Amino acid sequence: MSSAWGTVSTLSKKKFVRYGVPFMVMVVGGSFVLKEFAQLRYTFSKKQKLTRKDMEELGLEIKEKQAVSLETAYEEIKKMDIDNWHNIRGPRPWEEPAPELVAMKSKSKS
Repeated sequence: MSSAWGTVSTLSKKKFVRYGVPFMVMVVGGSFVLKEFAQLRYTFSKKQKLTRKDMEELGLEIKEKQAVSLETAYEEIKKMDIDNWHNIRGPRPWEEPAPELVAMKSKSKS
């Protein structure tokens, strides 16, 4: 038994056993632990996509899909008056919206 204890004592004094083996265990073991944590992300992520009906129930505005070409987009921009405009600052979360902004939003919805 004393020879086994002497061997363990001798090995424990080696630099590789004191520093290298714990480092290797941390690197290899850490990769397995990280793999499990990364797998949780995919296990509990939302698998289904939102349908149009779900979006309407949540109150999201849905635009109808249209074929947009370069020519139609250009025609819409030509109709706009892009030379006369003024900058309206949007409200911060704790501020009330500016009356100009409210009027502009209601005008664009109708």
